[in-house]
Amino acid sequence: MALPSLREELDIFEGPKLANGQPSWVLQDPVRQQFFRIDWLTFEILSRWHLDDGQAIMAAIERDTPLEVESDDLERTLKFLSEQQLLRVDSAEAIQKMAERKQAAQSSWWQWLIHHYLFFRFPLVRPDPWLERTMGLAEVFFSKKFRWLTLAALLLGLSQVIQQWDIFHAFLLDTFTLQGLASYGVALFVVKVLHELGHAYAVKRHGGRVPTMGVAFLVMWPMAYTDTNEAWKIPDRAKRLQISSAGIATEAMLAAWALLAWALLPDGALRSAMFFVASISLSLTIALNASPFMRFDGYFIVCDLLEMPNLHQRSFALARWRLREWLFQLNEPVPEVLAPWKQASLILFAWATWLYRLVLFIGIALMVYHLFTKLLGVVLFIIEIYWFIWFPVRSELREWHTRKDKIVHSPRSRISASVAGLLLLLFAIPLPTQVAVSALFKPSEIWPVHTPGPAVIDVLHAQHGQAVAKGDKLVHLRAPDVLLQMNISQSRWQRLNWQAATAGMPEGQQGTPLALSQSQLQSAQAEFDRAQQMQLRYQPQAPFAGRFVLSDPDMRPGQWLDKNEKVGVVIGQAPWRIETWVDEDQARRLQIGASAKFLSPGLSQALTAQIVGIDKDSTRVLPDGQLSALHGGHILVREQQGKWIPEHAIYRISLELKQPYTHDLMAVQRGLLSMDANAQSLAGQYLRHALSVVIRELKP
Repeated sequence: MALPSLREELDIFEGPKLANGQPSWVLQDPVRQQFFRIDWLTFEILSRWHLDDGQAIMAAIERDTPLEVESDDLERTLKFLSEQQLLRVDSAEAIQKMAERKQAAQSSWWQWLIHHYLFFRFPLVRPDPWLERTMGLAEVFFSKKFRWLTLAALLLGLSQVIQQWDIFHAFLLDTFTLQGLASYGVALFVVKVLHELGHAYAVKRHGGRVPTMGVAFLVMWPMAYTDTNEAWKIPDRAKRLQISSAGIATEAMLAAWALLAWALLPDGALRSAMFFVASISLSLTIALNASPFMRFDGYFIVCDLLEMPNLHQRSFALARWRLREWLFQLNEPVPEVLAPWKQASLILFAWATWLYRLVLFIGIALMVYHLFTKLLGVVLFIIEIYWFIWFPVRSELREWHTRKDKIVHSPRSRISASVAGLLLLLFAIPLPTQVAVSALFKPSEIWPVHTPGPAVIDVLHAQHGQAVAKGDKLVHLRAPDVLLQMNISQSRWQRLNWQAATAGMPEGQQGTPLALSQSQLQSAQAEFDRAQQMQLRYQPQAPFAGRFVLSDPDMRPGQWLDKNEKVGVVIGQAPWRIETWVDEDQARRLQIGASAKFLSPGLSQALTAQIVGIDKDSTRVLPDGQLSALHGGHILVREQQGKWIPEHAIYRISLELKQPYTHDLMAVQRGLLSMDANAQSLAGQYLRHALSVVIRELKP
C-alpha cells in the first residue's frame, strides 16, 4: 500500500540524548509553530518515508541500522502523523477526513465562550529583529563577571537589610495603601516585562527565533508571555535550561540590585521604587514562577533538568494507571517503562500536582465569585469548578466506562466496591460523636479585686489563700489623689455648712454678708459623699464567704499598683463548674444531661461532668481571652477596645461535676473538654453546611 505524503515544510533537527542513551530528534511544524520530540526508530521511519512502501521501509531499517522494526511501529507512526496533521492533504478522502476532524473539533458557542474566558492571549509585538539588533548589549548580562557582581550586590544588600530590618519592615507595612498598591502594579509590569525579555534574549543567544511576545489572560488575570518554542530545536540541555530559567534569573538579579539600591539610596520616590521592585521580584519568583505544579518557569526547568518533556502528561498517565491497577487490577501495560524509583517519584509528583491545582482552582473560583455580582459570580464559579475540577474527573470516569467489561469481571473491583460501599455507609449513617473544645474549670462564685486607680497598698487584711467571711476587709489601698480630693471636698462642705449655720445671726456676726442658697450646700454635700464612696472603692470587702487569692503571692504593703491592676480574687465556697463556648452546629448536637470529661495539666486526674446549661442566645463579647485562639484556645476572636469579639456565633455551655472535687485550687484551670454529642452523619453535616451557605448567599 502506498503511504500518504508528508508535508514539504516539515523540518527535523537533532535533539538531546534520552535518559537511556538513545538519540532523539525534534520534528517541527513551522506553520503552527509546534515541535514534536521523536525517538530513534521514528526518525529512521520518517527518513525513509520517500520509499512510499511499508515493507521497503522496514527492510531498509533492518538492513542499515541495528534496530528491529515491526508493522505495528509503522502503523503507530502513521497514526501519529495523521493525528497531528503532518500529512499532505492531496486526495478527496484526505480532504473529507480533515473536514470531519475540523467539524468534530468545533465547539458550540458556549464552549467557545468558556474556553476564551478561561484562557486567551494577544500577541502584541514581533520582537525578533529588535532582539537581533540589541543582542550585543544584552550579552553583558549573561557574562560571568556580571553574575559575580550580582552575587556580591545580593550579599551586600541582604546584609544591609538585616541591619536595617526595622526600617525595611516599616516600608512593607506602609505600602498597604492605595498609592502603595498602585506602585506595586507599576513595579509588577516592569518586572514581568524584563522577565519575558530575559527569556527572549536567552533564546536569541542560542540561535533560536522569538516570533511573538504579548499578554495572555488566565481567568481574566493578565500575564506576559514569550513564544520560546524554538528552544526545542536546541539539543544542548544546559542551553535549554538557561532559556527556561532566564526569567527567574532576571528577577533574581533585579531583586539583588534593587535591595542594594534601597539600602544605599536616601528616602524618596526612587528608594520606594527600589523596594517595590525587590519585593515583587522575590515574592513572585518564590510563590509563582518557581512552582513546578503549573506550566510556569519552574515546570520547564524541572523538565530540562530531568530530560523529561511533557512531564505533567507523563506523570498524570502513570498516576491514572496506578490508580486503576489499585482499584481494579486490570493488568494493563504501564504507559512508560521507567526505573521503579523514578516511576514512584512521578506518581507522587502527579498526586501533589492534583492536590495543588485543586486548592488553587477552588481559590480562583471563590475569588471570581466574590469579584463579580452574585448572579454572574455564581455562573463563573460553576464554570471554574466544571472546567478545572469536574472535567478531568469526568475524563477519567469515561476511561473507566470504556473498560467496564474488564472492571466488572475483576476480583479486585469487587473488593474496591465493597470498601467504597462501606465508606459511603459510614459517611451516611449517623454515628455517635464527641465535641472536643477547650474549657475552663472555675469557681461558681468568683469576685475579682482591681485597683480603681493608681494606689499603694497600706494594709493586706487577708493573706494569700486565707479564708474570709462575707463583709471581711481584704486590702486597704491608699490613693493620694483620692485622699486629697476627699479632704478638699470635706473642707468645702464644712465651710459651707458653717456659713449656712451663721447666715441667720445679727449683722456683724455673720460669716458672710450673703446667705448661702440651699442648692450650694446640697452640691457640696453630694461632692463629699462621692469622695467618700470613691475612697470606699479602695477598701474592698468580701461579697461572700470563701478564700482570698492574691494575683501575686509576694505582694506586700508599700507596693505601688497601677490603675485596673489585679490585686486578687475571692473564690466562693460553692462547687466549681466547667464553662466553655461552642459554635451553632456543635450547640445543636449537645443536650442537657450529656456526659463529659475534662482534662487539664493542673489536675491530678480527669474530671467527669454533665451539661447543665446551654445558652439560647449567642455570646456577643467573650468575658475574657483565655479560650481565644490568640491564647491557645479554640474560639476565633478579634480584639476591639480591650474586648474579645467572637468572629462567629458562639453559645455558652455550663457543666457541673458528677462528683465533688475535694482538692483546694487557687487558680482557674484551662484544659480539654470532651462532650458526648447526638449522633450525626458526615453527609448530613456537610449538606447542612452547604445549604446554610447557599441560603446565606441567596439573601439580597
